[in-house]
Amino acid sequence: MPLSRPMPSVAPGVQELRVRDRDGIYRAIYLVKADRGVLVFHAFEKKTQKTPPYEIAVARRRLRELIDEEAKG
Repeated sequence: MPLSRPMPSVAPGVQELRVRDRDGIYRAIYLVKADRGVLVFHAFEKKTQKTPPYEIAVARRRLRELIDEEAKG
């Protein structure tokens, strides 16, 4: 399994970092932007095979908030 993969269901350019250890499976959703660096805007413990719609919705909302904040400047 790759450690990172695209998450176009959240937004273009968004990636998902996959982490597994003996305690569970975790995901961190992030966006690489040159002007602000790497924006990690959502992380959660993965309990199902497919990413739950709720987690995708949270990621979209948090990314939108960061983008809006950046636009205000």
